[in-house]
Amino acid sequence: MKNFLITSAMTLAVAGSASAENIGVSMALFDDNFLTVLRNGMLSHAESLGDVTLQIEDAQNDVGKQLNQIQNFVASGVDAIIVNPVDTDATIAMSNAAADAGIPLVYVNRQPVNLDSLPENQAFVASDERESGTLETQEICRLLKEQGKGDGARAVVMMGELSNQAARVRTQDIKDVIATEECGFIEIVEEQTAMWMRTQGMDLMTNWLSAGVEFDAVISNNDEMAIGAIQALKTAGIPMDQVVIGGVDATADALAAMEAGDLDVTVFQNAAGQGQGAVDTALKLVRGEPSERQVYVPFELVTPANLADYK
Repeated sequence: MKNFLITSAMTLAVAGSASAENIGVSMALFDDNFLTVLRNGMLSHAESLGDVTLQIEDAQNDVGKQLNQIQNFVASGVDAIIVNPVDTDATIAMSNAAADAGIPLVYVNRQPVNLDSLPENQAFVASDERESGTLETQEICRLLKEQGKGDGARAVVMMGELSNQAARVRTQDIKDVIATEECGFIEIVEEQTAMWMRTQGMDLMTNWLSAGVEFDAVISNNDEMAIGAIQALKTAGIPMDQVVIGGVDATADALAAMEAGDLDVTVFQNAAGQGQGAVDTALKLVRGEPSERQVYVPFELVTPANLADYK
């Protein structure tokens, strides 16, 4: 059964025993395709367990609001807290608030700045970002060579929100791959943030095209920005087979874009798996059961050749 209300906060009440665990969840943003899948993964798993209550709140990309949510969870006496951080550099205060109250805390998807010094009853569940941009860029490198551009190719890079650890790591992944002998023929001619968003990705690509920037590939930190780039390229009348485009996350919209022949590569990040892992890890911490401090769900390369496996 599903009993939940989506407003500025979301609550899932699941029938269970009197000892059912109550977990407070603060999401960076509800209005995000990938984070919606992550959130729904937590909801579905909690429902399947039958004795877990999730209270999920939307931080609306506001660091101060998210910290207030953590403090409210502490004040209300939840059994555990799950946080998808707005700003990965602002997690120390959240960790301290939970630790001072003796409440287990699990960060999900976005790596906290204090990962290496988390208190005893705190953990991190995500995918290893070093795999994401690496798999994406290696495949783009291969495709450019396949198209006969191995003697010199130009790429533009769309970065996520720079306060986010994933954006920084994925961008560094791109540069690390391009620094190898195999892919050193690629030159990055532009790199700017589009804040993970489709509309900003479209605007950024429109600006590049208006400025006369020439490129053979678009390497995006996520699918949403890549889709925005595709929309801008189509509006400008540029054929999709002239540009190699990559993203990360393998969202439903990205898979549809790949099926249409617009997106060449993405990397599956198991959002639902991360959500389930976050709930399971929180429950282990609450119950005093053995738990890994860092739980990683592998990334997987998605191309037209294996697209059917992810639809």
